Amino acid sequence: MAETLKLLKDGNKPSLLAAFVNAFLGIIKGAAFFFTGNVAMFAEMMHSFGDAANQFFVYVGSALSKKAPNEQFPGGYGRIVNLVCLFAVIIVAILSYETIKEGWHHFLHPSTESKGMLIALSVLFIGGVLEGTVLAKAAVEVLHEAGQEKAGLASIPKAFRFLNRAKPATKLVFMEDLVATGGNVLAFSAILIAHFTGWAQIEGLVSMIIGCMMFYVVGNVFLDNARGVIGETDQEMLNRIAHLVLDDPNIKDIVRLEVIKEGEFLHVELVAEANPELSLAYLDDVRDHLTEIILSQKGVTKVTILYDEDDGEMTWVHIGDRPPNLPQK
Repeated sequence: MAETLKLLKDGNKPSLLAAFVNAFLGIIKGAAFFFTGNVAMFAEMMHSFGDAANQFFVYVGSALSKKAPNEQFPGGYGRIVNLVCLFAVIIVAILSYETIKEGWHHFLHPSTESKGMLIALSVLFIGGVLEGTVLAKAAVEVLHEAGQEKAGLASIPKAFRFLNRAKPATKLVFMEDLVATGGNVLAFSAILIAHFTGWAQIEGLVSMIIGCMMFYVVGNVFLDNARGVIGETDQEMLNRIAHLVLDDPNIKDIVRLEVIKEGEFLHVELVAEANPELSLAYLDDVRDHLTEIILSQKGVTKVTILYDEDDGEMTWVHIGDRPPNLPQK
């Protein structure tokens, strides 16, 4: 129990914050839907509750993924965050379907008039502010994990450029709250349009749009984490490490280099060709030096280096142009 509590302290903080915020918003949106009968508010309620459950599971998964390797799982628990994210998107997918179904029903039969416009607008305004705040914090966390400086109000658009460098949990929170903030704006607009124009179908249409936005997050997150469960290569980091290894004059060639994403971490396996005339003691020092350099790279937590005899031919051809400098730890 003590170990679990210690791990939870190191869980992804943006996802925990987002879970609490969305749970609160789900409750007040549910109350607003009960008093107003507004279908756009129903869509937002489902969206908030789905995000809350999703992000809480992600927080727990990100914490458990930091559990130390043991005899049963020598590779560690890094990929558990990917498994949890896959489970979490199932919840969002179900709520997305219910949101679209309810929106379609209201679009076809818009006869039921909603009431309490000011209540609905007030709740959506509060939701927009809170979810926008969480989105901004998630954007700052994305930039931090990518080794970039935060940029104030420009942090959100800037975060898009570095989203692939963020941890799975942080990326999920950013995408979900981006959709949630947009959903609040759409629902707010739909209520105003329906009130002033009498076009009641707009609320059902917006509900379906919000549901489709939720499905987009489901698909994107599912594909990202499915690759993570299988063991995706970080190509950019692989190229950088290849350059660092070949910059060492004692390394003549690379036989095999793998940089595998293990949840939030990177594991490196290297088989390099070295001069056979070098002593084992000297090569051991070279291994220690390379291990230290590779471990200093962002996200790398495990390095395995093996040697092979130099065959006199250069076979490593997957380097390409030198990539831009990646952030250090």
